[in-house]
Order: sequence, then structure tokens, then C-alpha cells
Amino acid sequence: MAGRILTYEEKDTWIHRLGGATKMIFFLLWSITGMLTYDTRVLLVMLAVSLVIFKVSKTEWRQVGTVFLFILFFLCLNLLAVFIFSPNQGTEVYGTKTVLVTLFGEHNITKEQLFYEFNILLKYFTVTPVVLMFIVTTNPSEFAASLNKLGISYNIGYAIAIALRYVPDVQADFTKIKHAQEARGIEMSSKTSLWERMRKMSMIIFPLLFSSMDRIDVVSNAMELRGFGKHKKRTWYMEKKLTKSDYLTIGFVVVFMVAALCVTFADGSRFYNPF
Repeated sequence: MAGRILTYEEKDTWIHRLGGATKMIFFLLWSITGMLTYDTRVLLVMLAVSLVIFKVSKTEWRQVGTVFLFILFFLCLNLLAVFIFSPNQGTEVYGTKTVLVTLFGEHNITKEQLFYEFNILLKYFTVTPVVLMFIVTTNPSEFAASLNKLGISYNIGYAIAIALRYVPDVQADFTKIKHAQEARGIEMSSKTSLWERMRKMSMIIFPLLFSSMDRIDVVSNAMELRGFGKHKKRTWYMEKKLTKSDYLTIGFVVVFMVAALCVTFADGSRFYNPF
């Protein structure tokens, strides 16, 4: 199945054996912690833990490589935008200004701005491995059943499950559009620079959106014709009970979140200031 890369794969790891709801709770609390803190020490620890979890899940580069490159491309654009529109944000945050390179006007490269944008980079990299791991280790059907068991409406659970199932289909459409562009003479292979490849691939987004909207319309019509949502409850073919590992994982992320936020706000600010 060409193009179907970022999708669930059954593997024998303790992460795969965790319930879908457990992984969702971990993902949400982990992401909230990453969004709230700008403490470099906390972010570095989170990055290390994320990479360890990613490694333990046995996720292969062929599954996530394309998506990771897209994230990296948009991250570079974001960091560039921060520098263009807020060149002195780091100076305002840390209260000092150490100019390393003088450019023009207020757009000078300072230690404080570089450190501020380094923290933004860390924030993205602490969450990205967890997001990718969540997608490739979670069975969509089991995940919907787990959410419903926690009291969440099965309509919401199904919506999320369909979104997870839809990820590989989007990738398949992306690959088809990419091949069509290459057939027209637009070079997107490794023969060009990484930046040029990412720039050209970003042009695929709009046709990809249109094809996705057509697919959404087909799925919604099919579900409506089958009377989806008529009853308040439903049975599940795949359902997994919470185990000791699930409770330990939830306990770990709750304790880590509390500890991380305590360290972050210990001095009354969420920014770690080494200057």
C-alpha cells in the first residue's frame, strides 16, 4: 500500500499494550505541560523522556519520516516569523540584551533571542515524538471503545477514531498528488535541496485539502444513511480493560506534570533565566 505510512501497526511493546484512553490522557497532560513551561531544564528532561518512549515503541523512520520533515519545515517558518515580528522578545523576557550580530534596525541577533527560540524549538520537539508515537501505537477501534468507557460520548470517540484511520489515507492522497507533480516535471526528490523540496511539497497542501473535504462528505453521508448516533449507547467489538500498566502510566504523567510545573513556577515565572 504505497503512501500508507503513518498508521497503526501491531507490535509487542508495553506501549502498544496500553489502553487507548491511557495514551490519550498521557498525550494531553504531556502537551499541556509542554505548552505551559518555558523552563529549559524541564523541557530537556521532557525531550529525553519523549525520545526514550519513541524508541521503546519501536516506531520506524519510514513510518514518520515524511511527517517529521513537514513539521520541521513549518517549525523553521515559525521560528523565522518570531524573529521577524518579535526580534526583541527574548530581550523583553530575560531583561538583558547581548548582541552577537548586528543586522538592521531592531533586527539584531542576541543571546536572549536565540535562547528564547531554542526553548520554542524544544517545546515542539517534546511533543512531536509523543504525537507520532500515539498515532502508530493506538488501534483506532480500541481507542474509541476506551474513550466511551471513560464516559465520553461514542460520537466523539468515533470521530477521533475516524480521524486516526484517516491519517494514512491522507498520506496516500499526498503521495498520489506528489507523483502527479513529479510527472509534470516538478523535482521533489533528493536531487534538490531540503528547503526546495519542502517548499515544493507545501504546494500540495491545497489540492490535498480539497480531496480531503470530498472524502469527509462521503463518510458523513454514509454514516447518516446508516443511522449513526440514533441510540444513546452501543456495543463494542474491541474493548480493553485498564491494567496495572495503565494506572502506573497515568500516575507517572500526573506526578511529572505537577513536579514540572512546580519547578517552572518556583520563582514566579515560567521562564528559566540563565542570564
